[in-house]
Amino acid sequence: MDDLFSSEDDDHLFDLDYNPYARKRPLSSRLDRDDYDETDEEEANRQKLYLVPYRWWKEAQRSVADEIVGILYNVLSNYDNADSEIVLDLRKEESSGTRVKMDEGVSSREYALVKEALWLRTLKWHNDSKTSEEDDRYHCVAEGQSQEVFPLQIRLSFSPGTNSLLVKISLKDNAVDFYRRACSIFNSQSELLQIWDFSGQTSQFVMNEIINLPKFSPGKQGKEVLLELHVHGFFVFTNKTDERLAEPMKTENSFGKSRVRMNMNSDNLSSQLMLTNTSLSGSGYRGIGVLGFAGLQNLGNTCFMNSAVQCLVHTTQLVDYCLGDYEKDINHENSLGMNGELSLAFGELLRKLWAPGAMPVAPRMFKFKLAKFAPQFDGYNQHDSQEFLAFLLDGLHEDLNCVKCKPYIEAKDAEGRPDEEVADEHWLNHLARNASIIVDIFQGQYRSTLVCPVCKKVSVTFDPFMYLTLPLPSTTMRTMTLTVFSTDGIMLPMPFTITVPKGGRLKDLIDSLSLACSLKDDETLLVAEIYKNQIFRLLDGPSDSVALIRDDDKLVAYRLPKVSETCPLVVFSHQQLERPYGFGAMAPNWKLFGVPLIARIENLSSGSEIHYQFLKLLRPFLMPVEDVVNDYDGDETRNTVNENSKVEGIVSPLVSYCDAGPDSGEENDVHLNADFKFYLVDKPGSSEIKMNDPVPISSLTKNLDVTVHWSDKMIEKYDTCLLSSLPEVFKPLLFAKRHEESISLYKCLEGFLQEEPLGPDDMWYCPRCKKHQQAIKKLDLWRLPEILVIHLKRFSYSRFFKNKLETYVDFPIHDLNLSNYISHIDNQLSNCYQLYAVTNHYGRMGGGHYTAFIDHGHGRWYEFDDDRVFPISEDRIKSSAAYVLFYRRVREM
Repeated sequence: MDDLFSSEDDDHLFDLDYNPYARKRPLSSRLDRDDYDETDEEEANRQKLYLVPYRWWKEAQRSVADEIVGILYNVLSNYDNADSEIVLDLRKEESSGTRVKMDEGVSSREYALVKEALWLRTLKWHNDSKTSEEDDRYHCVAEGQSQEVFPLQIRLSFSPGTNSLLVKISLKDNAVDFYRRACSIFNSQSELLQIWDFSGQTSQFVMNEIINLPKFSPGKQGKEVLLELHVHGFFVFTNKTDERLAEPMKTENSFGKSRVRMNMNSDNLSSQLMLTNTSLSGSGYRGIGVLGFAGLQNLGNTCFMNSAVQCLVHTTQLVDYCLGDYEKDINHENSLGMNGELSLAFGELLRKLWAPGAMPVAPRMFKFKLAKFAPQFDGYNQHDSQEFLAFLLDGLHEDLNCVKCKPYIEAKDAEGRPDEEVADEHWLNHLARNASIIVDIFQGQYRSTLVCPVCKKVSVTFDPFMYLTLPLPSTTMRTMTLTVFSTDGIMLPMPFTITVPKGGRLKDLIDSLSLACSLKDDETLLVAEIYKNQIFRLLDGPSDSVALIRDDDKLVAYRLPKVSETCPLVVFSHQQLERPYGFGAMAPNWKLFGVPLIARIENLSSGSEIHYQFLKLLRPFLMPVEDVVNDYDGDETRNTVNENSKVEGIVSPLVSYCDAGPDSGEENDVHLNADFKFYLVDKPGSSEIKMNDPVPISSLTKNLDVTVHWSDKMIEKYDTCLLSSLPEVFKPLLFAKRHEESISLYKCLEGFLQEEPLGPDDMWYCPRCKKHQQAIKKLDLWRLPEILVIHLKRFSYSRFFKNKLETYVDFPIHDLNLSNYISHIDNQLSNCYQLYAVTNHYGRMGGGHYTAFIDHGHGRWYEFDDDRVFPISEDRIKSSAAYVLFYRRVREM
């Protein structure tokens, strides 16, 4: 995000050429040089400085546990040329550099110099206080007052003779309005002016100036450096009735741009601008606006990232941490970390999202750093938001892990010892190797119990967790739609919707479908998957699991007579001539269409059998008789209608040669050869199947693939739309909010905690049996984190398929109580939680869209949909799209 408060003259600011041993570049300045790049700009933005009222800053520090150390300067003002320049002499207080006492009184003429992150944290504290304040007397600002952030160009130099800092504020360097405000703020004629430096930048500046001076000469002054200072929180107002401005003159400033210079003296300025003594406690700030409402731009399928990031950057403990001096915790020696690059990129992104203005942020730098260490997130493919969240939390932890050298700790045998003792031992061992803000707020502990089914050996371990992945106990039945094709030449294809057990077999599917379509005793069903107008696979294994069938598959079931399996199964695939149009079009080619037809043919000896059987299968698809008459007027033999062809009241008019058997005369042979051509698939040489010619197959052939070329006349004669219409197995409604089944979150938790046998591929080695056993596993919650992340396992993956559960989970918003689900009761900690963020996924597997719901306090919920942020009602929070839930610990009611 662009700097909301940067000056239009940023490109002309100077940099402080500090010593190479300095870890960070001080002050928000830049050198006018040729080797400046975007990295310098990021660092410069990170080091912006703000001048704020000390009282306003100090109020917010009462809730901060960090030790506060600052340097106090007494400020002497020189107003000899106040109409054009202010000179401030900053002299260090002898007793400064110590910890600030919160119980000390504060003068109205004390200011504070802070870094941008500390300013944002203070601003957020006041913003939160204002939101919770019932008395709105501080929400109003007097007419004519101004308190927005404004930039101020200052010239800084070091005076060795007096060992002080000189600050010059010139009218030629600043806009008239900003200069007038500075005159009011720094006018110390009535009372002593003091400035606390909590940024640590002034002392570093002095140190480097001393180092860079070739000779320490008491009479020599250091080089002036032009800096930009951001001023905020000072209420000043203009006495418009007494405002008398002299004739403005155009003058060239140091940047070569015109500024308006006022001919006035210090008395005029002081009479027109005065600093108010209004208390700043809990005040609102015009021009600042609300905080934490900035959206994230979608860089291309990055909604998975945006939704998870918004949930994290609205986690209070993480916000306060990243707005502080968290860089000191970066572990540059951890080989499992990312040398601090990920944590710095995340912290910078968080600060931009909490900066005033609510402007959408493009997280390009964050994504770049992320992909640098996790190539799976490179590019613009859609990913699982929960998988991204898990990686990000783990990466942040390793970057911020304060343990430089992880000790090796051998686990002791837990047998015979109390669980409380073993759990505390495991937790302390974990903390000895892992100490970060992520561990402090996101990690809990659960007990894992394994029981050998043979020798009853019990093994108990205690392991940390970052989040809970809860299974969704859904209904045991699954709804599926298949299309049944008859081979009797009478019935049209008909879809049937059936229900089968989710863990059922193909036999269960066939039994249910047989009942639905009234299958006869002398018939059988052959189920096939259709893909790109071909049979992709035959589902002929009775013990195959129906879980291998995906919702977006297209299945057909062919009704076949129960004949000997030695009869070959003939599969007819349809092709029509595709004629490209336009300049440079390619030659016509044959293209597949429709659903393949299947028949078992006894005594297959010649091509006539294949021709006849195909025409029999096509009978139900003939167009109405009037269309047949129009196409074949004048030919009596082609107007004959088979009146006996009726399917549930639907008449299928047929031409005479459709009723002809394989021994029909030569006249029908001519018609058939002209309208359809049959070819054997994958046969060398000429593979066309002609009437009365023998079919080149052996007696061992079980399947025969035949391609049928349709003429244009036949395309018009038959209803190819019916032949091509095929529904999916199951088509869920997009953005469905609520399904009939509703499951409580507690029920999901019970499913997570119940006993279950280990899978065949995940067996446990029993030390007593000396072999791997399929043990019984039981999980119990032992220690709960401050922030509880719950992942609803909606997506299931296997080698063959992917699936998403649209189950509606009824989860608590205000009162999630886990007291009945935790095995170890700690009376000092609450087991109650309140929802504050939700990641939602709409749509189907492999696509869809992610959004986030965020609670900004006091029941004010907002939806973060990439760069769009808008309020929503609380009754919209619960939906079948909820995917990851974020809870914060609250006191028990």
